[in-house]
Amino acid sequence: MRKTPQRSCISCRKVFDKKDLIRIVRTPEGEVMADPTGKMSGRGAYLCHSSECIDKQLSGKSRLAANLNTTITPEQKAEIFRQIEEIKGAKEE
Repeated sequence: MRKTPQRSCISCRKVFDKKDLIRIVRTPEGEVMADPTGKMSGRGAYLCHSSECIDKQLSGKSRLAANLNTTITPEQKAEIFRQIEEIKGAKEE
């Protein structure tokens, strides 16, 4: 029996199964986006599905930019938020 990979949410620091988290990735080209597959190449950070954690990391100064070693513009944050909403909607179906 294989062990399920565990990751922690960068906001609340709770540990979840990797598949239960949303991965945000900074690609080698420097683009920041939500990763619905969890397999894109680049540096990643994980958020749980809690709206509190998502809002906290996508508004103001947050750990997300530090974990990805980049700066995130307000436009990128808005796009990431939109992508996360799509991912959450797809999981509910």
